[in-house]
Amino acid sequence: MEESLTGNMYNLADEKNQADEKSQSNDMSQTEEKCQTDEKYPAVQNSQQNPSYLSFSGYIKRAFKLPDNDIRTYSPLTLAFIGDSVFDLIIRTYVVESGNAPVNKLHHRCSKLVQAGAQAQLFHTVKDLLTEEEMAVFKRGRNAKSFTTAKNAGLLEYKTATGMEALIGYLYLTNRIDRIMELMQHHISSTDNEG
Repeated sequence: MEESLTGNMYNLADEKNQADEKSQSNDMSQTEEKCQTDEKYPAVQNSQQNPSYLSFSGYIKRAFKLPDNDIRTYSPLTLAFIGDSVFDLIIRTYVVESGNAPVNKLHHRCSKLVQAGAQAQLFHTVKDLLTEEEMAVFKRGRNAKSFTTAKNAGLLEYKTATGMEALIGYLYLTNRIDRIMELMQHHISSTDNEG
């Protein structure tokens, strides 16, 4: 009797593990279906070729069981809100990984690269490289009515920076990290080498 109960417990545990694996597989398939496949974005293709690959935003959504949303319906200021953080994280990672330094020097270097003027300069550096879709997202962000202003930038610089943040946010939420990095490399090489 004891053996049959133990055997049944193992069978139930195996069935639960198989159901969990199937559920995780379905979740991954749904995430992969949402990604666009485009030769321009190898990170998205990589996620479809390697099921264990998951973008940072996808990982967060999965960990917290967040619903899939149509990013195109997000307000441009919402895209700029997340884009500002992504932009800042990339710059901070670049600065820290460039070498250990006193925190005040790290902060000064980051500030120079993330200020509105530098973000506006990024747009002018990459505007000819943007696709129609990317330019449309940028324009939505630039033209959005914001209730805040930059401390150290004029209105035009601030609006241009908001447009770039919206574009970065859009690319991040659509799992186009490689495209963000392509644009950011132009920014870092042109801005960081000035001073």
